[in-house]
Amino acid sequence: MTPLGHDRYCDEIDKQVQQLRAVVTSGADLAATVPTCPDWSLEQLVRHMGGALRWVDHIVRSRAQDEVPDDEVPHSEGPEEQGDPAALDAWLAETGASVVEAIRAAGPDTPVWTWAWDRSTAFWARRMAHEITIHRADATLAAGLPYEVAPEIAADAIDEWLQIVEFVQRMRPDDAASALRGPHRSIHLHATDAPDGVNAEWFIELTEEGLAWRRGHEKATVALRGPLTEVLLAFYRRLPPDDGRLEVLGDRELLDFWLERATFG
Repeated sequence: MTPLGHDRYCDEIDKQVQQLRAVVTSGADLAATVPTCPDWSLEQLVRHMGGALRWVDHIVRSRAQDEVPDDEVPHSEGPEEQGDPAALDAWLAETGASVVEAIRAAGPDTPVWTWAWDRSTAFWARRMAHEITIHRADATLAAGLPYEVAPEIAADAIDEWLQIVEFVQRMRPDDAASALRGPHRSIHLHATDAPDGVNAEWFIELTEEGLAWRRGHEKATVALRGPLTEVLLAFYRRLPPDDGRLEVLGDRELLDFWLERATFG
C-alpha cells in the first residue's frame, strides 16, 4: 500500500487538532469519564494527546536518534490550570501549530528515532495523524458529539494498524499479538459506503508464520461489514462489533479473539 503524502498527513494533524479543540470548547464536562478509555477523564485524554504531539515535536526538532524521556519534553503536561477549557484550548492550539510546523519543515525523509520499522519523520507524520484521529473519537464519544473522518484517512488508519500489529507480532514475541499465530483463519473487513477511488476492504490471514494482509474482497472465516467510520472504530476497539450499524458474518469468536489481542504497548 502507498501511504498518503507527507503534506496530507500534516494537514490532517492540523485539522484534527482544530476539531479536538472544538470538543474542548463545546461546553463538554472536562471531568467526564471517557467511555472508551475509562481510566481517563476528557481533560486527561486531551492532555495525553497534546503531550504525545509535544513529544513528537521535540523528537523531530532535535533530530533525536534515541528515545526521548517524557520529562525532557517542555510543557508536555499541559496548562497548570485544571478544568479550564480556555487554558486547555490555548495549549492545544500552540501544540498543534508547533508540531505541524516541525514535521512539515523536516519533510518525510529526515532520520529520527521511532519505535517502529520506519526511522524517519514520515513515520511520525502518519502515526500522529491517526493517533489524534482515534483519540478525537474518544473525546467526541465522551462529549456526546458526532464524529466523522475522511474516508482516505480512515482506510489508511486501518492499513497502519495492521502494519503495527504485524510489526509487533514479528519483533515483540512476548506481546499479546503473538497469540494470533495459529491454524489458518481469516478476517474480512468490508466498508459498505466507501466512495469511488477508496478501496475499503481488507483480507487478514492469521497463520502459524504470522499475520498477512492485503486490501481486497475475499471469503474469510469472519467478516465485519458496515460504514467505513464504524468499521474503523470497531477495529480500534472504540465501538462494539454488535453495534446496530455493523454486521458480523461467520465466526464471531475469532473477531473477538483478534480484537482482544491485536494491540501493542
